[in-house]
Amino acid sequence: MSEESLRTVTVERTGTGRFVATNTRGATIDFGTGADSGFTPVELLLAALGGCSAVDVDVATSRHAEPSSFSVQVTGDKINDELGNRLTDLAVTFTVTFPDGEGADRARTILPRAVKTSHDRLCTVSRTVEIGTPVTTTVDDV
Repeated sequence: MSEESLRTVTVERTGTGRFVATNTRGATIDFGTGADSGFTPVELLLAALGGCSAVDVDVATSRHAEPSSFSVQVTGDKINDELGNRLTDLAVTFTVTFPDGEGADRARTILPRAVKTSHDRLCTVSRTVEIGTPVTTTVDDV
């Protein structure tokens, strides 16, 4: 891994069932077990799937027209089977509208291609999930 390719977040416990993730730029997001209204790790994964593609699609379409509305819904079924806990049937659904106008017509035309390109090539999160990248876990000696 090079310094340019490495991505890092640090997760720290803040209380019973509560955690905070901090990125290298200092931004934070709180999450936990779902005992309160906060996000769970599974919901953060769904948000990452939708957010990654949303960024790609927004960059491609908004250069032609600012959307009137832009929403991405991500769903998945959480199951437990012989492979353990996991999500199946992941689906990312875009609902995007543009105002009238030539630029908006172009944005509407490229929207399906932008969604497909994000899914097939650009979105690091969905590409990682679909390819099935192994995860290594370790415990530091303290």
